[in-house]
Amino acid sequence: MSIKVVIQGAAGRMGKTLIRCILEEKVSGLQLAGAVDLWDAPDIGTDAGLAAGARKAGVLLTTDLAAVAPDADVIIDFTSHFGTAGNAERIAAWNTAWVIGTTGLADEETAEIQKAAKNVPVVMAGNMSLGVNLLCKLIEEAAKALYAKGYDIEIIERHHNQKKDAPSGTALMLGRAAAAGAGLDLKTSGMNGRSGMPGARKKEEIGFHAVRGGDIVGDHTVLLAGTGEMLEFSHRATSRETFAIGALNAAVWLVKQKPGLYSMNDVLGL
Repeated sequence: MSIKVVIQGAAGRMGKTLIRCILEEKVSGLQLAGAVDLWDAPDIGTDAGLAAGARKAGVLLTTDLAAVAPDADVIIDFTSHFGTAGNAERIAAWNTAWVIGTTGLADEETAEIQKAAKNVPVVMAGNMSLGVNLLCKLIEEAAKALYAKGYDIEIIERHHNQKKDAPSGTALMLGRAAAAGAGLDLKTSGMNGRSGMPGARKKEEIGFHAVRGGDIVGDHTVLLAGTGEMLEFSHRATSRETFAIGALNAAVWLVKQKPGLYSMNDVLGL
């Protein structure tokens, strides 16, 4: 039996990629059961597959999540921080598994998702690619080995010119991994860019630097800079299919799980 999937944020870049990947069966066992976006999104009322540049899906792009989500097995959500958090209570009541790729969530919005996870299984990740999640493990180990020996940690991220949040969710994932390895609290150690006269770099800082331009899918580099040498750990995404396939695999895994908040490490067994 196919797993019924609703895509929330279906008119966006990631939403369209997810729809194409489902229709092209990049991950087996999935059925597009709904495609939802805001009222002012293009192509509302048209076939979601055609709107995504794929074959006809037989599912219309709609604005009504409540019309399609309660009967679905899983919702895959790539929307906005307020949209994601605002639906948490409804999704918990519908008892629908929830894969969240939305970034830029505030602490109080994350708390709403954590509350929903008491009733439904939720996977939430700033990046759903296997490579990035493996990179996080490597960064944690590198920071554990080198931070105490005087190496500074800086994170540079590059994305397309339409991305609204900074630092990116992936950069924050990498920052949390580095902080865990170094024994730091990212909330107090994180430094978002530098300008003017901020003074000499503090040892406990983890710097974040955001570049926005063109159609860059996602490019992240973590620097560990010591005296006389520098290590660079980089990941470059060349297609959004990397993230979409990760999210679809997360959906397949998640529908078999008990309520709780999971990460891609859980999905991938890292």
